[in-house]
Amino acid sequence: FNTREKVTYEEMRVELLIPDRELTRALQPLSVGKTSQRILVKTPKTKEIEPSHTFAVNEAFTSAFHRVKIQQASARQGEAEPERNETRKKVDEDRKHEIEACIVRIMKSRKQLNHNQLVTEVVEQLNKRFQPSPLIIKKRIEGLIEREYMKRSDHDRKLYVYLA
Repeated sequence: FNTREKVTYEEMRVELLIPDRELTRALQPLSVGKTSQRILVKTPKTKEIEPSHTFAVNEAFTSAFHRVKIQQASARQGEAEPERNETRKKVDEDRKHEIEACIVRIMKSRKQLNHNQLVTEVVEQLNKRFQPSPLIIKKRIEGLIEREYMKRSDHDRKLYVYLA
């Protein structure tokens, strides 16, 4: 915008060498966001951004602050359904290991613990990072029992004993 009044989306993409999705995500809050936050004026005035659309600096834009906060377009918006599922799978896999590590740490220090106390303590410790569901914790406990990190007590089925 230093050298010309208006720039098309296509010209911007070619000059900046930014992938389409990233450029769209960057331009949307600047041109389609709240009326008071529109630093760029987009023609035509639609929510979608297409290669033929043009952008110009909003000369009427003013702000009382030295720093202007612009709401960022969410990352999920640009993410397609398969990518979202792939991301969710990776996160679930990482969390699975984290839950198991937490269970082993607790059992290593306590040696014996009943099911409800173990689940409560795991939730308490992991709460700062994410909210683990008791169902998933139970599955991880079963996995650790199968891999012989711990076992159920012979006399009380709800009591776990640390082995490893």
